[in-house]
Formats: sequence, structure tokens, C-alpha cells
Amino acid sequence: MFMDSMIKVSGISKTYAGKAGDVEALKNVSFEVKRGEIYGIIGLSGAGKSTLVRCLNLLEKPSEGSVIVDGDEMGNLSDRQLREKRRKIGMIFQSFNLLMQTDVLDNVCFPMEIAGVKKSEARARAREYLKIVGLENKAGSYPAELSGGQKQRVAIARVLASNPEVLLCDEATSALDPETTKSILKLIRDINRQYAITVIVITHEMAVIQEICHRCAVLEDGCLVEENTVEELFRHPKTRAA
Repeated sequence: MFMDSMIKVSGISKTYAGKAGDVEALKNVSFEVKRGEIYGIIGLSGAGKSTLVRCLNLLEKPSEGSVIVDGDEMGNLSDRQLREKRRKIGMIFQSFNLLMQTDVLDNVCFPMEIAGVKKSEARARAREYLKIVGLENKAGSYPAELSGGQKQRVAIARVLASNPEVLLCDEATSALDPETTKSILKLIRDINRQYAITVIVITHEMAVIQEICHRCAVLEDGCLVEENTVEELFRHPKTRAA
């Protein structure tokens, strides 16, 4: 179904220096995500999930190992090349990260304007992205006037404005109620299918993995302890963590 590789992680380790000694957040983690796949990474709090997702776009530099995204070794890129690469790697978070004093339309325009897109073009494109996420009638609203699910849809529209090839979802539905979570997951799945965007879902909720992911890796204490299709992981878990 999925053939060529979009992301290849090889032997990633991340160690932080602390007052009580070094802390190993990641330990020799390796996996591969195919182009167009929805890949889940699941683990309990403290398993290393958020550190791992930040290593994928080099917001955190791994202590060891390599990350290759669409053929480019992230650690070998210049600062300028890395900035360009990150524009193709969108992120959505639990906290939405919207500009609270800016209306919905301008929130979506923001990354395009940073990239040098003319204001008129950015606003036209932003309205199209808002239509995709079902919020075309909220363009003039402010984030404080929106529900949690609507805020996350704005965040997704803003990510789409960068024309990403990869979408990293870091606990993107954790702050939402079950019904809203399902609607956001459906939107992510629809975007994956329509635009062939490779999606990595970071979560502690098995229901999220079951809903949209093709394959899944299980993290425990910084180690990748199991990897399989979602169906096999549910039917035949091989580790205590799974």
C-alpha cells in the first residue's frame, strides 16, 4: 500500500543533563514512516513522545542517531535549509497556539505572510483552507469566541497554508471531548487522503490510534518496544506496554 519512505529515524538517542545526573529521554529509537501513511506513536506520560516528535524537525537535536525526511538528513542541513525544510513539516498541538488578538482569517494568513505571500493572495487562500476545515463562516471571529474543536480546526487550516508534506500531531486531541475528538480525527484522515500528507500522531490514547492510524510504535521509558500494524497491535500485543 505504502512504498517509498518519507521519514527514516535511525538510532535516535537524546540525553539531558540534570542536577541529579543525566536523563535519557530517548534510547536508540529507530523506525520508518512511509509516504502518505498515518503513523502513530503511543506511550504513557514520560515515555519520550514529545521529545521524539521535536527531534523529527530538529527543534531538539538528537544526542545520537539521524533523522532523514524526504531524502534529506536533517542534521546535515544549513540553518537556511533547515528553516525551509521545517516549512514542509507542519505541527498541531494540544494547546492550539493561536494568536489570541488576531482574528481567524489572519491566524491562517500568518504563515503565508511570513513566507512572503502577498496579502491579497494569502487572504484568498486562507478562506479556502477555512472552507476545507468547515469554518468559512468564522473568518472574522477571534479564538476566544471559538470552542476547542473550532480552535483546533483553525490550527489545522493554518498548517495547511504552508503546503506541508508532513503533519506532526502532538497530543492534538487530548484537550477535546470524545465527540469533538472524532470529528478532528476524521478531518485529519480526510486531509491525509485528499492531499497525500504523511501524518505522525503522537498520543497516549489507544482510541486515537485505532481510529485513524495505519501502523503504530509503542514507546516506553524512551525505548521503542513494539511496532506493528494497528490491527496486529490490538490483536496480538507482544509487550507489557502495548
